[in-house]
Amino acid sequence: MSREPVLERLPAPVAERVQRVSAAPPAAGGRHVLYWMHHAVRGHENPALDAGLLAAATLELPLLVYQGLGGDHRFNSDRHHTFILEGARAARAELAGRGIEHLFWLGDDPARPSPLTALAAEAALVVTEDFPAPPFPRWTAALAARTPAPVWAVDAACVVPMRLVERPFDRAYRFRDAIRGLLAERLERSWAEVDELPPPLDKSRLPFEDVDLAGADLAELVARCPIDHTVGPVAHTRGGGAAGYERWRRFLQTRLASYAARRNDAAADGVSRLSPYLHHGQVSPLRIAREAAAAGGKGAEKFLDELIVWRELAHNLCCHRHHEVESLAVLPEWARYTLADHAGDPREVRSWETLARGRTGDRLWDLCQASLVRHGELHNNVRMTWGKALPGWTADPERALETLIDLNHRFALDGSDPNSYGGLLWCLGLFDRPFAPERPVLGAVRPRPTAAHARRLDLDRYARRVLAPATERPLEVAVVGAGLSGLVAARTLADHGHRVRVFDKGRGVGGRASTRRAGGWRFDHGAQYLTVRDRRFGRWVDSWRRDGLVAEWRGRIAAIRSPGSQTGEAGGVDGGDLDAGSLDAGDLDAGTRDEPRRGGPTKRFVGVPGMSAVCRHLAADLEVVLETEVGELRRVADRWDLATADGADLGRYDAVVASAPAPQTAALLAAAAPALAGRAAAVEMLPCWAVMAAFETPLELGFDGAFIHGSPLSWVARDASKHGRPAGETWVLHGSPEWSRRHLELGREEAAERLLAAFSEAVGARPPAPLHLDAHRWRFALPPTPLPEPCLFEPGSGLAACGDWCGGPRIEGAFLSGCAAAGRLLALRPGPAQPVLFADPGDPG
Repeated sequence: MSREPVLERLPAPVAERVQRVSAAPPAAGGRHVLYWMHHAVRGHENPALDAGLLAAATLELPLLVYQGLGGDHRFNSDRHHTFILEGARAARAELAGRGIEHLFWLGDDPARPSPLTALAAEAALVVTEDFPAPPFPRWTAALAARTPAPVWAVDAACVVPMRLVERPFDRAYRFRDAIRGLLAERLERSWAEVDELPPPLDKSRLPFEDVDLAGADLAELVARCPIDHTVGPVAHTRGGGAAGYERWRRFLQTRLASYAARRNDAAADGVSRLSPYLHHGQVSPLRIAREAAAAGGKGAEKFLDELIVWRELAHNLCCHRHHEVESLAVLPEWARYTLADHAGDPREVRSWETLARGRTGDRLWDLCQASLVRHGELHNNVRMTWGKALPGWTADPERALETLIDLNHRFALDGSDPNSYGGLLWCLGLFDRPFAPERPVLGAVRPRPTAAHARRLDLDRYARRVLAPATERPLEVAVVGAGLSGLVAARTLADHGHRVRVFDKGRGVGGRASTRRAGGWRFDHGAQYLTVRDRRFGRWVDSWRRDGLVAEWRGRIAAIRSPGSQTGEAGGVDGGDLDAGSLDAGDLDAGTRDEPRRGGPTKRFVGVPGMSAVCRHLAADLEVVLETEVGELRRVADRWDLATADGADLGRYDAVVASAPAPQTAALLAAAAPALAGRAAAVEMLPCWAVMAAFETPLELGFDGAFIHGSPLSWVARDASKHGRPAGETWVLHGSPEWSRRHLELGREEAAERLLAAFSEAVGARPPAPLHLDAHRWRFALPPTPLPEPCLFEPGSGLAACGDWCGGPRIEGAFLSGCAAAGRLLALRPGPAQPVLFADPGDPG
């Protein structure tokens, strides 16, 4: 077979949808035709699939249908991963029914690159979908640039192929007029499926292991991925064409006729809720449009206007201006100017967390955000009001757009769609006209106050819908331990609508991120500071900085070799990179050393006014039962009974999260879950003696914190140098793990005196007699070798365990472990709830 271009073989309805990203002829020596499937995840009415089938048959080569999930997409989460995996499982079964092989790669290891480039390098031709929203235009262009084979991008998302509309449009009525003739001949056209099959695929040479989607535990696959586990799956919106078409069938039969009259009432069930399925291409917009047109009537007419005019207007925008849709440059000139003119107007700036959790105090807006967080959807009519509030709550128009994109794409199942960009940018003036008179912040951009919208909406009815969890009933969850990992797990579960109770044997929350008060002094005697390495944690730290919960500690940090060190080196301050991998207690919730390193200083953050501030904040709206030690965990039927050691009943729960240190978790789980208990028992946790000392006069030592080598001490810090601390000369001294273990049973007074003497020796100066001197023994302070998993979980029982002894050390590790534990429980979906509400397939008109 000649390896000439095969476009002429394609039927006109397919050929008109093909964009030749690179126009070379099919590569000689190619082993297959590669179809990179990502946003047309279906085996029917799929122009990209048909182009691949015909090209492969023409070239007499196998067709390799490849779908991957991983990479560095900024909004990867359990919610999106689960929906995509469910859709892929359904698509695989559908393709198998047609005799077509579907292969899936899951990127659960950030260090392992995607096999896409390797597969493309062996292809004679690469076919993919023409999906115009970021980051796919950039990814497609990059693949074409490094692939010798030609790359075709095929429009499988629009009824009117987007490339036939050769310029962008700024208003819906103009776009409607422009496509009228193109639409008429395509709207009712039936799609002729390609029935040619290429030669069979030899899978023995694949550069990756195909995921067994049919037999895999999808929740387990998702849990292995380093993604955002605080955004859970949505039980009532499962992925796959069958689920999407069942939703469409119900709407077509019961609500399409009344759509025009009911579509704007967010408290009613009047919309299709097809957006997630259209975004991922799990249902065909060609079929949906054809069947709606056949139904006829005012409801169908309005639905088609949303589905085709408004939805495809957004595709038109992204097609022609995809490089600008995340900037204000894409707005009309009048909108850019008016927003710039009002950029300095006073605003009530809210932090990311306040917005993401729906804690602004504006009832309608907070309910809208709850809809996004719990259900992954937002009714289109309230989304317009929700979006227009954000410019007044962010620092400037640029931050407003950034926040709109973040909140929508992170939580909405149809996030990152061209339609999303169209709707979000409409809130800032896109596809609209100026409105007089000008108002603060928005200027001439159309206003839409939440108070006015709330007056025309049954808020109580809307609240009942959106505040319900996405599952048939809320989970009852007990969290044992009110340290950071337990509290973030509890908060995540509560924000998704589940009922959570936290137990802790202490008098306050925080665990090792605690602050001790004595007289007028305050000491961070546990965790000393936190650092950020993972952007999942960094997002929260940035928000806490905005809210004043944490601040950067810019204290002078040194490394000291004690004169008593076995190295024989002289004592004193050393700013070098000293033994950066060894253990110390500088970051007590950490377990790894954060000494000064080459390549720039480490940023360290502290809680304000103490390290316990973050934990108190996380616990603020949770039910926390203090001074209560859980002593017994017993399985009764399919639930867990909790009791104190003396038998006092603590309630019955669907699920339990154990977040105590590993040895304590092992003891608690020993009878109820011996396998999990064994894993926890294998984790060593080193002790740490912490000394709290206050002096009348400053110690002029030339540093505010220091790592100590060759001494009974491993870390010392001048607590008063941290942001928000009271005046005074307060110091915290941490004993080394080795010394603390040898002297674990010392009395507090003796431990304090010995470590104070070691401090004098290490710094080469005797401090004055302390005004206050005390010690605290952390029996389980540091995990030198945490488990590789971010948390432990027992499938089928609803039992999870987390802490800094799982996944990775440091405060960051404890936080991410708590997120992972919450994610495992959010994946427990005990029966779907009744459908809730929500999004139209089109954008606001």
